[in-house]
Amino acid sequence: MGPDFRSPIPPPSSTPLSPDRLDRAQRAGITYVEGLTIPERWWELFHCSALNSIVTRAISSNPDLRAAQHALRAADANMQAARGSLFPQIGANAGVSAQKPDANQLQAGAPASPYSVSFGQLSVSFALDAFGANRRRVESLAAQTQAQYFEVEAAYLTLTSKIALAAIAEASLRDEMRSAQTSVRLGREILSILRKQVDLREATLLEVSTQDVALSQFEQSLQTIRKRLALGRNLLAALAGGLAGNGIPETFEFACLTLPAEMPLALPAEIVRKRPDVRAAEANLHSATAEVGVALANRLPQFNITATGGASALGKALIASPPLLFWTIAGSAAQTLFDGMSLAQKQRAAEAGLERSAALYRSTVIAAFQNIADVLQTMEADRRSFVAADRGARTAKVNLNLTSKLLSQHHASATQALNAQQLFAQATSAHAQAKAALRSNAVMLFQALGGGWRDASPAGRDGWVTRVSNAR
Repeated sequence: MGPDFRSPIPPPSSTPLSPDRLDRAQRAGITYVEGLTIPERWWELFHCSALNSIVTRAISSNPDLRAAQHALRAADANMQAARGSLFPQIGANAGVSAQKPDANQLQAGAPASPYSVSFGQLSVSFALDAFGANRRRVESLAAQTQAQYFEVEAAYLTLTSKIALAAIAEASLRDEMRSAQTSVRLGREILSILRKQVDLREATLLEVSTQDVALSQFEQSLQTIRKRLALGRNLLAALAGGLAGNGIPETFEFACLTLPAEMPLALPAEIVRKRPDVRAAEANLHSATAEVGVALANRLPQFNITATGGASALGKALIASPPLLFWTIAGSAAQTLFDGMSLAQKQRAAEAGLERSAALYRSTVIAAFQNIADVLQTMEADRRSFVAADRGARTAKVNLNLTSKLLSQHHASATQALNAQQLFAQATSAHAQAKAALRSNAVMLFQALGGGWRDASPAGRDGWVTRVSNAR
């Protein structure tokens, strides 16, 4: 009973990125390859041994991922338990009792000695699934198990993405820290120059105090970066399944994190089959479809067949003559005649749940395409921002060196030196963040396209559990 599930048709759109934007992105230097396969271990595309090491450790030790894996095993066990309803239920019982009759109640001449009664019984019952209620229930639980599998894959993809993003953030902070250290060093040199010029009455105390304030700001910025770096490493330690106090052996630099040369561009049919959140929403839709069949079948007659056989005997051994053998075979049918419309309302609730799951599936697909389009368009903008930031950092460095030299030669003012320092600090920080944005965008694109896991068809239930049970 009930509707049969069919996978929703993928959206008709050809690509989440419009052709005009795609053309501009190609001209800006972003290379997209349609249908490019994302490897399961996608983080290896960055060619960073430290990143490979910490991700491998996290996959085997992260407790949140382990919790999701155990939830999958529980869902699979519940589904297997429900399959038991498709088979006959067999039971057996046996017993021995010792009895002594009351002498006052016995007939004259009857023996009053104790005696024992032994019995054994085997019973078989089978619920005829005439309208498929049990089969639909197993189908629903199987779909829920599949949804839990995709939840595990989503947790896996989220974990690996978080680690990659945290590693990129650390590389960016290390770049910013080096720039901040340069700013502090140059700020102290310029402050020393100005103090010497004050002694020669070529600079004022106001200029010295202004430079001292700027130096204190550079030092504060350096301490802020060090604090952020420490917090980021605590995050990496926790994601890897360790304690923050123990630290991690890996360190991350941009020199290690190579930006992948090519980026994938997937079609809608590939996106809806590869993103774990979309597949989980589809599995939930499948489960809701089966629940409608369960609700329909529960409103129809229920049939049962029961058979019982056994033997009883007097004495210690269960050795009975034919008259002491017994058996029964019975069939039954039950139909609810009136329940205050409870079953009908449960059917309405199941149908409403199906419509809700369908709407949630559509919402998940829409959000997935928005996510991919946002990442692709962000990549386009960040690539251009990086070009400008790279030019700005190189120019700011030249400007600072020239200004410092001119200041020492009395050809530049303290105000010019201060402006040069501030421009250098801003430009180098922006440059580090722009480099991080390029690599972070690559991680987010891999995540948005659902990379890093292998597909599992509904027929391959054993593969869902085996894949999660084995260490990656």
